[in-house]
Amino acid sequence: MADQVLAAVRTAPGTTELREFPMPDIPDDGALLRVEVAGICGTDVKMYAKPPFADPVIMGHENVGTIARAGRAFTERKGLREGDRVFVEHYVGCFRCAWCHAGEYRHCEATDWRTNPDARRYGYTSADNPYRLWGGFAQYLYLPWNSVVHRVPDGVSPELAGLVTPLSNGIEWALVTAGVRYASTVLIQGPGQQGLSQVVACKQAGAALIVVTGTTRDAARLALARELGADAVIDVTREDPLERIRELTAGKGVDVVLDCTAGAGTAPLLLGVDALVRREGTMVVQGELAAFPDFPLKKITEKSISVKSARGHSYRSCELALEQLASGRFPLERLGTHTFGLAETDRAIRTVGGEYGGDAVHVSLLPQEVAA
Repeated sequence: MADQVLAAVRTAPGTTELREFPMPDIPDDGALLRVEVAGICGTDVKMYAKPPFADPVIMGHENVGTIARAGRAFTERKGLREGDRVFVEHYVGCFRCAWCHAGEYRHCEATDWRTNPDARRYGYTSADNPYRLWGGFAQYLYLPWNSVVHRVPDGVSPELAGLVTPLSNGIEWALVTAGVRYASTVLIQGPGQQGLSQVVACKQAGAALIVVTGTTRDAARLALARELGADAVIDVTREDPLERIRELTAGKGVDVVLDCTAGAGTAPLLLGVDALVRREGTMVVQGELAAFPDFPLKKITEKSISVKSARGHSYRSCELALEQLASGRFPLERLGTHTFGLAETDRAIRTVGGEYGGDAVHVSLLPQEVAA
């Protein structure tokens, strides 16, 4: 194993530098992951432009690789051995609180920098902290005893396993948070990696009708939504989406709205309120809007709509995502549209942000390939 680790380090807003770090010595209850794939999502784009905390940070929170070195206590605790391929959740919980005991590390206050200034979370933690390697945009990643890892099934490639985060989010938000089930009617707004993952989750659950909205620039993504199981797609720039939804549902509207249009303003949420059934509909939203003037609370209460937030994934959803990938039932490899070497980290992030065209769905960084 090399003495030095190459990493792409965010040193300032919108700025990345390649730096070398010494290979850390690991404790008996720790391990090192040889990173094969680090996925990039919209959260990375936002954190790259406006970091929520001080640099330097090795970004990358959707990580897949093989256990390169592990202490005995680590292998005994995790049931793993050197050479095993794993997916690493970005949460590093305390394993003492009720949330951690329930497998809901996303709610653990110890892993959230908003409640714990010294939190550890992959892709968010300063590289000045002990062990340094706290992000997947590096050739190796440090795994402490309280990291959360999932064994990747045989036959699932590293690139395919790199889809676990968006797919597990889709499962969590659609099936657990929104309660999509057999015969549900669903509107998914936004055909990005999260929206497309939710198409798969809803189809697997037996939804009777899946409608996906997007814009003209999303033409390829809307076509992919069809391939993954959507029953209808709507280009909101070319037709009235509410009129089309009413036509598809014989005027009844849908049971569930899943909003994946983070940063698109209030229009999708207002459409969602109108598109829901008269009573007891559910809308799941991402918390991107700092303010919502004229929030339609009266209409929401009149229709008895439940508004819920989309936030991360549970342990179980990650396991289900890996099972889905291993099943081969859906052409999920189509979600992976771009790969980049470590030296192209800046371009990779900006590609997700749409600076080089709008055709990217899921982008993977391959840290072992320095250049493309």
